[in-house]
Formats: sequence, structure tokens, C-alpha cells
Amino acid sequence: MSIVHVSHGKKVVSESKILKVSAKSKVSFLAGAIASTVNTKDRTVEMHVIGAGAVNQAVKAIAVARGLVAPNGQSLICAPSFFDIVIDGQERTAMKLIVESIG
Repeated sequence: MSIVHVSHGKKVVSESKILKVSAKSKVSFLAGAIASTVNTKDRTVEMHVIGAGAVNQAVKAIAVARGLVAPNGQSLICAPSFFDIVIDGQERTAMKLIVESIG
């Protein structure tokens, strides 16, 4: 799996299995990334989110992705948690959203 930074309508792929979401992430691109990833062998996506705007985009994308996988008899569940991250020398609290396909 890969890490996908989704922002300004562009996807940049690196080597991990985390979707990093910003307030400017496009919901449709993020939803597509979630839906395609949960259809792989692992069936799980980890999203890292910082800030209210990014949380909003992530939750909307999960809802859209759920609609994308529903015709295949799948549904999505989400387990949110907090974690600390250091950005520019400052410790911040971020959210980790684990999205998993069921069904």
C-alpha cells in the first residue's frame, strides 16, 4: 500500500499506507483513494488529520466512499483516535481515522 497526500485535487503517492488529509483535500479524490484501498487485500485505510477543516473533509470522504463500495455489498466502519505529532518543533494533537471495509 502507499501513502497518498490528497490536496488541491492532486494525488502524490509515496511508500506507506497512510492518507494525509488537509482542509483543502478534495472529497471526491480522497473518497476514491479510500474506496480503492479498502478493495485491496488489506481492506484498511489509515488517515491522519490535523484541524477541524481537515476532519470535515475526511468524514465527508468516508461517507462518499461508503456509497462507492456499497454496490459491492461492502460497508465501511471508522475508528477514530488521537495521537501527538511534532510539526516545526511544536507538538500538536492529530486524529487518526482507521477505516475498514466490512461485508
